[in-house]
Amino acid sequence: MLTSKQKRYLKALGSELVSVVQIGKAGIVPNVIEGAESVVAARELVKVKVLKNSPQEPKETLEQLATAVNAELVQVIGRNGLLYRCNPEKPKIELPN
Repeated sequence: MLTSKQKRYLKALGSELVSVVQIGKAGIVPNVIEGAESVVAARELVKVKVLKNSPQEPKETLEQLATAVNAELVQVIGRNGLLYRCNPEKPKIELPN
């Protein structure tokens, strides 16, 4: 579980990221989960965009994706969200205490 200080830090890092995972009209399908899983494993912090033609609300969709890839949902703004999962072998982001 992330503290509020850690979430603030991740939000600041995430503001400069480009969304690399997009969820469209098919919703959360296995291909989206696999893609998000590999990106989260490689980058730790990932911006996700829920397109307007998605069948579910953005917050609900992002929560489901976070659960599916075992990541923490840091933030939801509009149709964008930030997912974070620490890589235990090679951590790239050092969180404040």
